Amino acid sequence: MLMKKIILVTGATSGFGKAIAIKFAGEGHDLIITGRRNDRLQDLKMKLEKEFKVEVLPLCFDVRKAAEVEISIQSLPERWKTIDVMVNNAGLAVGMGPVQEGVLDDWERMIDTNMKGLLYMTRFVAPLMVARKKGHIINIGSIAGREVYPNGNVYCGSKFGVDAITKGTRIDLVQHNIKVTQIAPGAANTEFSLVRFKGDQQRADTVYKGFKPLSAEDVADTVYYVTTLPDHVNVNDLVLMPTAQASSMHFHKV
Repeated sequence: MLMKKIILVTGATSGFGKAIAIKFAGEGHDLIITGRRNDRLQDLKMKLEKEFKVEVLPLCFDVRKAAEVEISIQSLPERWKTIDVMVNNAGLAVGMGPVQEGVLDDWERMIDTNMKGLLYMTRFVAPLMVARKKGHIINIGSIAGREVYPNGNVYCGSKFGVDAITKGTRIDLVQHNIKVTQIAPGAANTEFSLVRFKGDQQRADTVYKGFKPLSAEDVADTVYYVTTLPDHVNVNDLVLMPTAQASSMHFHKV
C-alpha cells in the first residue's frame, strides 16, 4: 500500500522540477511546489490536482533571497511541515565565455541560485526533518560538478560547490537518520541551454544535435527511484548521462 508523502520541489515551473513534480504526483504523493513564476505554479497546481487527485501547495518566492525562504517555510501550515522529501532543483547556467570576459551579473545569478539558494532551502527545511528524525534531501547537481569544461568556469564552480555541500550535509545529518542524495545529470534537453544562451533558440538547439539527450522525465524517474529504496539504503551519488555521452566533453554524434 502506498505511503503518501509530502514532496517539496524547488524550481518546479519548468524543466526537471516540473517533471519531478508530475512524477511524484503520478505516484500519489502531495506536493509543495516553489518557483518565481506564480502563473506557472498555479497552472501546475491545477493540472496535478485534476489529473492525479493529490493536494498541491504552491509557494511563489525566490530561493536566492534568504528572508523569502525563511518566511515561506516557517509559515507553512503544520500539516505541510512534515516534508518527507525535498528536491533542491532550482538552478541555472547563464552565459558561456572565458573568465576574463565574464559578465558579473551572470556570475551572481549562478552562484546565488545554484549554491546559496540550495543552502537557504536546506537551512530552513532540514530542522523540520531533524525534529522528526526522518527525511530525504535530494540535490540536483551536474556532470559540470565533476569535470570542468572550456568556458564553463563559474557554472562548473557552482556545481562543484553543490557536490561539496551535499557531502557535508550528509555528514551533518547522518546522526539524524536523514538521507542525502545528489543526482548529477549530463546533457539534458530542457530550457537549460535556452537560458544559458539568453533566448537564442538556434544556438540552444545545436547543443543537442546528432545524439539523443536525456529528457526531464528521465531525470524525474531517477529522482523518484532513489526515494523508493528501503529505509536503510541510500544512494549517495548518482551520475546520469545519455548513452551517447561519455564525459562532459565527449559525445558520439551522427
